[in-house]
Amino acid sequence: MLNSAVLVLNRNYQPVHVTSVKRAVLLLYLGVAKAIDSQYRLYEFDDWAALSATTAHDSISTVDRRIRVPRVVVLSAYEYLPRGRVRFSRLNIYARDHDTCQYCARQLPRSELNLDHVMPRSQGGKTSWENVVCSCVPCNLRKGGRTPEQAAMKLLRTPVRPRWTPFFRGASRRVTYREWLPFLNLADASYWNVELLDD
Repeated sequence: MLNSAVLVLNRNYQPVHVTSVKRAVLLLYLGVAKAIDSQYRLYEFDDWAALSATTAHDSISTVDRRIRVPRVVVLSAYEYLPRGRVRFSRLNIYARDHDTCQYCARQLPRSELNLDHVMPRSQGGKTSWENVVCSCVPCNLRKGGRTPEQAAMKLLRTPVRPRWTPFFRGASRRVTYREWLPFLNLADASYWNVELLDD
């Protein structure tokens, strides 16, 4: 439980990181962050610990009490968004493509996947986010040193450089919690997406 994930927001409620429960509770205890509940109420450590005693959520034990695990914390002073850049790596390409062959759409274990240059290197293709996709071995062998058009194969989607998010910092971590949803997909969270009108 201490190593499970907690979403960290800056003081503008934008996701900046995913951390462990252990670190999040320490941030609360030091007064650097506040826990946020499903009603968007903020709690300092003592208030959160008192609230936790009356609820039946995931919790951790201390010497004298049980404390509810906060799934989202808000930093008190930090307002910036990290200027992250997603590292170009095999792991991150698999994460971007959801471990799915971009030709036949089969989702496979990573041990059965490899990388394919859409425009083959033999034809001047570069090794970049925009030219490398996740592929299963049979599709990669079928395509060979040809373009998808030359091999009569179709890409599921055009490869692009992924935008940095707190989750690309640890691309293998896909665990999310219901409490995270209003802060992750702002386009779908109707509460946060209502247009505000000037009076």
